[in-house]
Amino acid sequence: MLELQVNGKAYRVDVDPTTPLLWVLRDGLDLIGTKFGCGVGACGACTVLMDGQAMRSCVVPVSAVAGKAVTTIEGLSNDGSHPVQQAWLAESVPQCGYCQSGMMLAAVALLKHKPQPTDADIDTAMTNICRCGTYNRIRRAIHAAARRNLYV
Repeated sequence: MLELQVNGKAYRVDVDPTTPLLWVLRDGLDLIGTKFGCGVGACGACTVLMDGQAMRSCVVPVSAVAGKAVTTIEGLSNDGSHPVQQAWLAESVPQCGYCQSGMMLAAVALLKHKPQPTDADIDTAMTNICRCGTYNRIRRAIHAAARRNLYV
């Protein structure tokens, strides 16, 4: 039995400790906002925050997050009011939307680390893949959230 802290709530899960966090979130806790993309940590669709740092949940065993605070897209806000979510909408970032939960969490981690990122900072930090190619809109949304100074 493992104890997890996800989106501010405590959970006890009875799973193999090597199970990827992604599957515990989706199948065990029914937090389906975190998406499965590649399964090898390359695309970023499964990005969540662990103690504020972006991580690819498809390659992290659930045992590695015991005692850490995990945040999924559902944990940013229950009504879409988080400044990064608002900036995403204002800049019309999503097209298909599949990668967006991971993108937004990667952006939150970037802004916590670099409150006023440059384009180069954004390009370096945002390694998630968007098949729709909305990278310019993503960059604009991150700058918009940074200008609001409310993203933390």
